[in-house]
Amino acid sequence: MSLSDLSAALRARQLSSREVTEALLSRIDALDPSLHSYFTVTADSALREAGRADAALAGGGQLGVLHGVPVAVKDLCCSKGVATTAGTKVWRDHVPDHDACVVERLRAAGAVLLGKLAMTEGAYSQHHPEVTAPCNPWNKDRWTGVSSSGSGVATAAGLCFASLGTDTGGSIRFPSAANGVVGLKPTYGRVPRAGVFDLAASLDHIGPICRSVADAAAVLCAVAGFDARDPTSLRAPVPDYCARLTEGVAGLRIGIDESYCSESLDPEICSTVLATRRVFEAAGARLVAVKMPDVLPLLGVWELVAGAEAALAHAGMYPERAEDYGPALSGLLDIGRKMGACDYARAQILRSEFCGRLSGIFEDVDVILCPSMGVPTPPAQMEDELRNDPQMLALLMRFTAPFDFSGSPTISLPCGFTDDGMPISLQLVGRHLEESTLFAAGKLYEDATEWHLRHPPL
Repeated sequence: MSLSDLSAALRARQLSSREVTEALLSRIDALDPSLHSYFTVTADSALREAGRADAALAGGGQLGVLHGVPVAVKDLCCSKGVATTAGTKVWRDHVPDHDACVVERLRAAGAVLLGKLAMTEGAYSQHHPEVTAPCNPWNKDRWTGVSSSGSGVATAAGLCFASLGTDTGGSIRFPSAANGVVGLKPTYGRVPRAGVFDLAASLDHIGPICRSVADAAAVLCAVAGFDARDPTSLRAPVPDYCARLTEGVAGLRIGIDESYCSESLDPEICSTVLATRRVFEAAGARLVAVKMPDVLPLLGVWELVAGAEAALAHAGMYPERAEDYGPALSGLLDIGRKMGACDYARAQILRSEFCGRLSGIFEDVDVILCPSMGVPTPPAQMEDELRNDPQMLALLMRFTAPFDFSGSPTISLPCGFTDDGMPISLQLVGRHLEESTLFAAGKLYEDATEWHLRHPPL
């Protein structure tokens, strides 16, 4: 079931939250020993929360879409009394005395928290050597995406109804694409980062990974909005994203750069993503040819910006406890610590220039369409190759990292499958704070297709 369908069933008293929570805990017990999507399952507290949700449902009143719905969060979101490790060894024993803002808001919405989901070390490109990496439920030999690997796997495998991930260079969109689910990277600052471990503070975004566009809209409604503990969070009012889902795309101007969507891409990915144009055009959207700014110089400095900001986030722990770090994260921190001021300044200038050129494109279009990943879901051992091959990392990130630099909202959703049965994902990019437009376009695409209804054969 989708989160939205479950919510309706709970409010109609066709199911109880406790029944659903027990069913998911049993499913986790049965499947997760081979999928490894959870670091921590909080079964006892989840059942208590489900009982409280049922009591509130029995009392009637206006309850939100998430009320009584079992969800899970990436293990860099602080949870009071529950180990929050950020996928690292250095924080393995960290048990916070407070909830992250997003966890507070999920609880306030009545969601049932099933536990903390697996992730790469420090939200970078590789799992810590002492961590068992999650397995892709479509094919255990394929990549799960980084860094929100557990979030993508658990959502696709039906081990939660929605999850939270974070995205610094693609870490909501990669797991969503690799696992065949919907991922929303909101506008930078739309969701507060208070109580969430940083990878790179000026690039980090928090957003939902779900099984449908409507589900992602419901989760964003719950977690978005200003929080004084995060001065970078946006003060703009949070619209009712769910109420605008059916607006459609009539008159919407969708920008497409065919060379950006085809150059150096796998032909199967290119043809599948470009074919989605027909769905939008048939529904009344207008396709507009655009020219994307050159992203290659920007990709060349992503590691510098992320490395410098990550080194700041790990100050006092690295290099003092270097022996507890894995090779990928320690390598990034070394880059950041050694980088000169001129290199960082150059990176920020490139970032500003890209953002300016992208803003110019959005004067002529409302949405940009492109792939989420330019390659089919690669072998699982790609994590090692990413650490040793910066060019491969840049190629993979060409459709993701630029929009972390710009802070633009994007949504990724399934649009097909490769010949060997792995999901393919399209990406829609919008103007700042126009998530509603992305949700409406994504919902229109879902209603016209059935890709999001396919689930891994578990």
